[in-house]
Amino acid sequence: MNEEASISPHPAKPDRKTGFDHLIAAANYSRQGLRRLWRESAFRQECLLSAIIFAAFLAVGAPLLAYLGMLVLTGIVFALEALNTAVETLVDHVSPDWTVMARNAKDLGSAAVAIMVAVQSLCAIIVILAALAA
Repeated sequence: MNEEASISPHPAKPDRKTGFDHLIAAANYSRQGLRRLWRESAFRQECLLSAIIFAAFLAVGAPLLAYLGMLVLTGIVFALEALNTAVETLVDHVSPDWTVMARNAKDLGSAAVAIMVAVQSLCAIIVILAALAA
């Protein structure tokens, strides 16, 4: 039997891990998720925007609390992007044909990320203007 014929298109579900093995497995799943997320151009753009914001904070001498707040907002943006990517992946899997419901699910996920990026950007502008005015 050749190797290709023995590879199932649906791999077997891995055994459930417990204890320390579960912690290692969960870390591996998260690493795989981050690798997948990095393939999204939107995520890379959000990383660039966040880096620009933190560089601007450094340039204007923003207070430590502003950095902490922006770190939280950035984490939320990244988490929403991961969820949006998961929704898009699932929608593409369960609805390979175009449907209004599939479009709506993807649009809503995208809107959630866009709203949070707008909040992040607005907060950054406020912090930068306040630091420049001080």
